[in-house]
Amino acid sequence: MINTREALRMAHEADLDLVEVAPNSSPPVCRIMDFGKFLYEREKKDREARKAQTKVEVKEIRLRPKTTDHHRDFKVDDARRWLEHNMKVRVTIRFRGREITYPEIALEDLREIAHELSDVGTVEQAPAIEGRAMSMMLVPAKGIVKKKTVENADEKPEQPEKIEQPQE
Repeated sequence: MINTREALRMAHEADLDLVEVAPNSSPPVCRIMDFGKFLYEREKKDREARKAQTKVEVKEIRLRPKTTDHHRDFKVDDARRWLEHNMKVRVTIRFRGREITYPEIALEDLREIAHELSDVGTVEQAPAIEGRAMSMMLVPAKGIVKKKTVENADEKPEQPEKIEQPQE
């Protein structure tokens, strides 16, 4: 343990700075270093960490309780594509007028959508009513294999059978 004056003198002789590294410890820990270089290195590490971060994008599909099955299928196909591209999907059903009195219709729709997308996604947030809307959040499933599997890659595509014409 060195007193403060001695440490400052040593730093001045080395033409460096005395930097307090752990101020909360007893006694406080200091280090003799180039403070500008230390700040630069720390900023560089922060930049690299931000660059390595992945931003999770949240997509949303909006429906109504009276949405037809055909229209809902188009929306579910979009959600499937987004989940395959590792995006989160929020499914929202908006109520208008007296539709709010039958939340079980929307709940059943959300359960069907979750079931249809169960191969590519899992429910992160269960269906919940927020004001005049009911929504749930889907996240990509862990082990999604896109397009071809290893087994199917080795197989040759099937050739149509040749049908012979009867001779006259």
